[in-house]
Order: sequence, then C-alpha cells, then structure tokens
Amino acid sequence: MSTIVVFVEQSGGTARRASLECLGAAHATGSQVVAVLTGEGAAACANTLGAAGASKAVVLTGTESFSPDATAKDVAAVVKDQAAKGFLAAASSTGKDLAPRVAALCDAVLFADCTTLKAEGDSFAVTRPWLAGKAIATCVSSAAVFCATTRPNVFNPVTDGGSVEVMEKPGTVGGKATVVAVETKPAGKLDVQEAPVVVAGGRGMKDAESFAILESLAAAFGGRAAVGASRAVVDAGWRPHSEQVGQTGKVVSPQLYIAVGISGAIQHLAGMRTSGTIVAINKDADAPIFKVADYGIVGDAFEVVPALTEAIQAVVSQS
Repeated sequence: MSTIVVFVEQSGGTARRASLECLGAAHATGSQVVAVLTGEGAAACANTLGAAGASKAVVLTGTESFSPDATAKDVAAVVKDQAAKGFLAAASSTGKDLAPRVAALCDAVLFADCTTLKAEGDSFAVTRPWLAGKAIATCVSSAAVFCATTRPNVFNPVTDGGSVEVMEKPGTVGGKATVVAVETKPAGKLDVQEAPVVVAGGRGMKDAESFAILESLAAAFGGRAAVGASRAVVDAGWRPHSEQVGQTGKVVSPQLYIAVGISGAIQHLAGMRTSGTIVAINKDADAPIFKVADYGIVGDAFEVVPALTEAIQAVVSQS
C-alpha cells in the first residue's frame, strides 16, 4: 500500500475544509494517509483526523509561527521518514506557498490545482485545467514522490474514517519568512474558495455601495454563500483583494456561482469556469460570460437580484 503525506491547515484546533477535502482525495486512492500539522492547536486537531481519513498524524512541535521554508523542510522530512509515494496540500494561499518548496526538496514536479486524483501503479495521476480552463490535462510523474495541490470544493471529505495514530516531531524554528499576524474574516463569513455558493459582482454594480444587494443575496443562502468580485472591482477599491476571483485572484469551484454585472473576461473565467452551476446576470446580451453560463438572465441587476433574493429566501424558509 502506498503512503500519501497531506499537509493539513488548521486554526484553533479545527482543520480547514479545503484540507479535509485534500485528505478525502488521498483516502479515495486506497493509500495510507499521513497528516502533517503545525501551529497552535495542531495537537487537538490531529486527534480528530481519523474520521477524516488519516491513519497517522504528525504534529510539528515548537512551531507556533508558520514559516513556509522551515515547514517545507519539516514536511519533506516526514515524506522521507514515511517512505511516502505522494504529497498533497490544498490549493489555498498557504498550500500554494508551501507545496512548491516541498516538491523542490523532494526533487519532484508540482502539479497545481488538480481536480481529480487516482492511483496508477506505484504512483498517481491527476487531471488539472490548462490554458485558463480551456483544456484538461492528465498528468503523471516519474519522480519518486508525486506532489500536487487539490482545488477546493472539488473533492469530498471523508466522515467515516477510523482511528488515528498521533506522533510528535520537533519542528524547525525560524526560517527566511515567518507569519507574524493573520487577518481573519468576521465570524460567520466564508472564504470564496471554500463556500459552496459564490455571489460575485463586477463593474456593472456601478459602485461599492451597490454590493449591499449582493451581500443580501449571499445572506439568503443561510450562511452557505460568500461574496466575490472581479479584478476591476478590486482595483477600484470597492472590495478587498481576498474576494477577487480570477487568474490574479482566487480560483473557485463552488456548487453554484452567480456572476452579477461581470462581462466575462478570460482572466475572470480562469478562476471560476469549473464551478458546478454558473448563473450570469447582465444587461448586455452579448457579454462573454453567457458563453460559459448554464443559466443566463439578461436584465438590470438592480431589478433581478432583489427579486432573486426574495425567491431564495422563500425556498430556504420552507426547507
């Protein structure tokens, strides 16, 4: 049986959903899954990962402050100690910072933002979008360790796993770069990469104040939706960069993506075209966004969105 090492992001003893999905992807290959955790609360989180599919968990001690280069050395050492055939991390901002470093230390190629993973002989194979999602590539590697990051909201977490063996390993203190502070979203607000529903606004929203109607639409989903934005909106200072969806922002794959007042530039499509269902609302019937949308509404967003919000509120209240 092959072994896959998975870096698990956690906060306050709770694993991020993207990391739980990553564990699920590894577990689905039939491999033994070894989780690696660091930071305050790592030990408490490690004890919960058996149900998520991990058979072992390695807690890096003495490393309350995250350092990507120092942690990469520690994770690569775990990969070697466990004679692992694979290494995975979620394609989050942290995973994208850490995974290339681990791959380099393992003398391997990193396959980023993967949407499928399966065992193939003694190694693994993945599929990932290429050319801003216009093509899907199947990738394999001849390296001793197969390294990849998994796209959030694509893989299913495991909830009925078994027990987990927790071990401690001294972590590397310091590093060239160290996280000194983390700005978190207000309680109850989801990150666009992890939300099952994303309501995104573009330049068609006219100004920052108009995003209030998108906030109301997102709230109608009962805590399951996040608000996103196009690059033009973020550049204008209407919304924070943490909400930007696209090639220079975050790549999302929610079950439902609602694009409001977004024309559909290729850079934006690169960040959301793998969403489950895409709904576009735009008064321009020729907007490129309609070419990738499953459902399109040609109309004024300031008339359509409030009506849609009322309809969703009615459905949610009955469920």
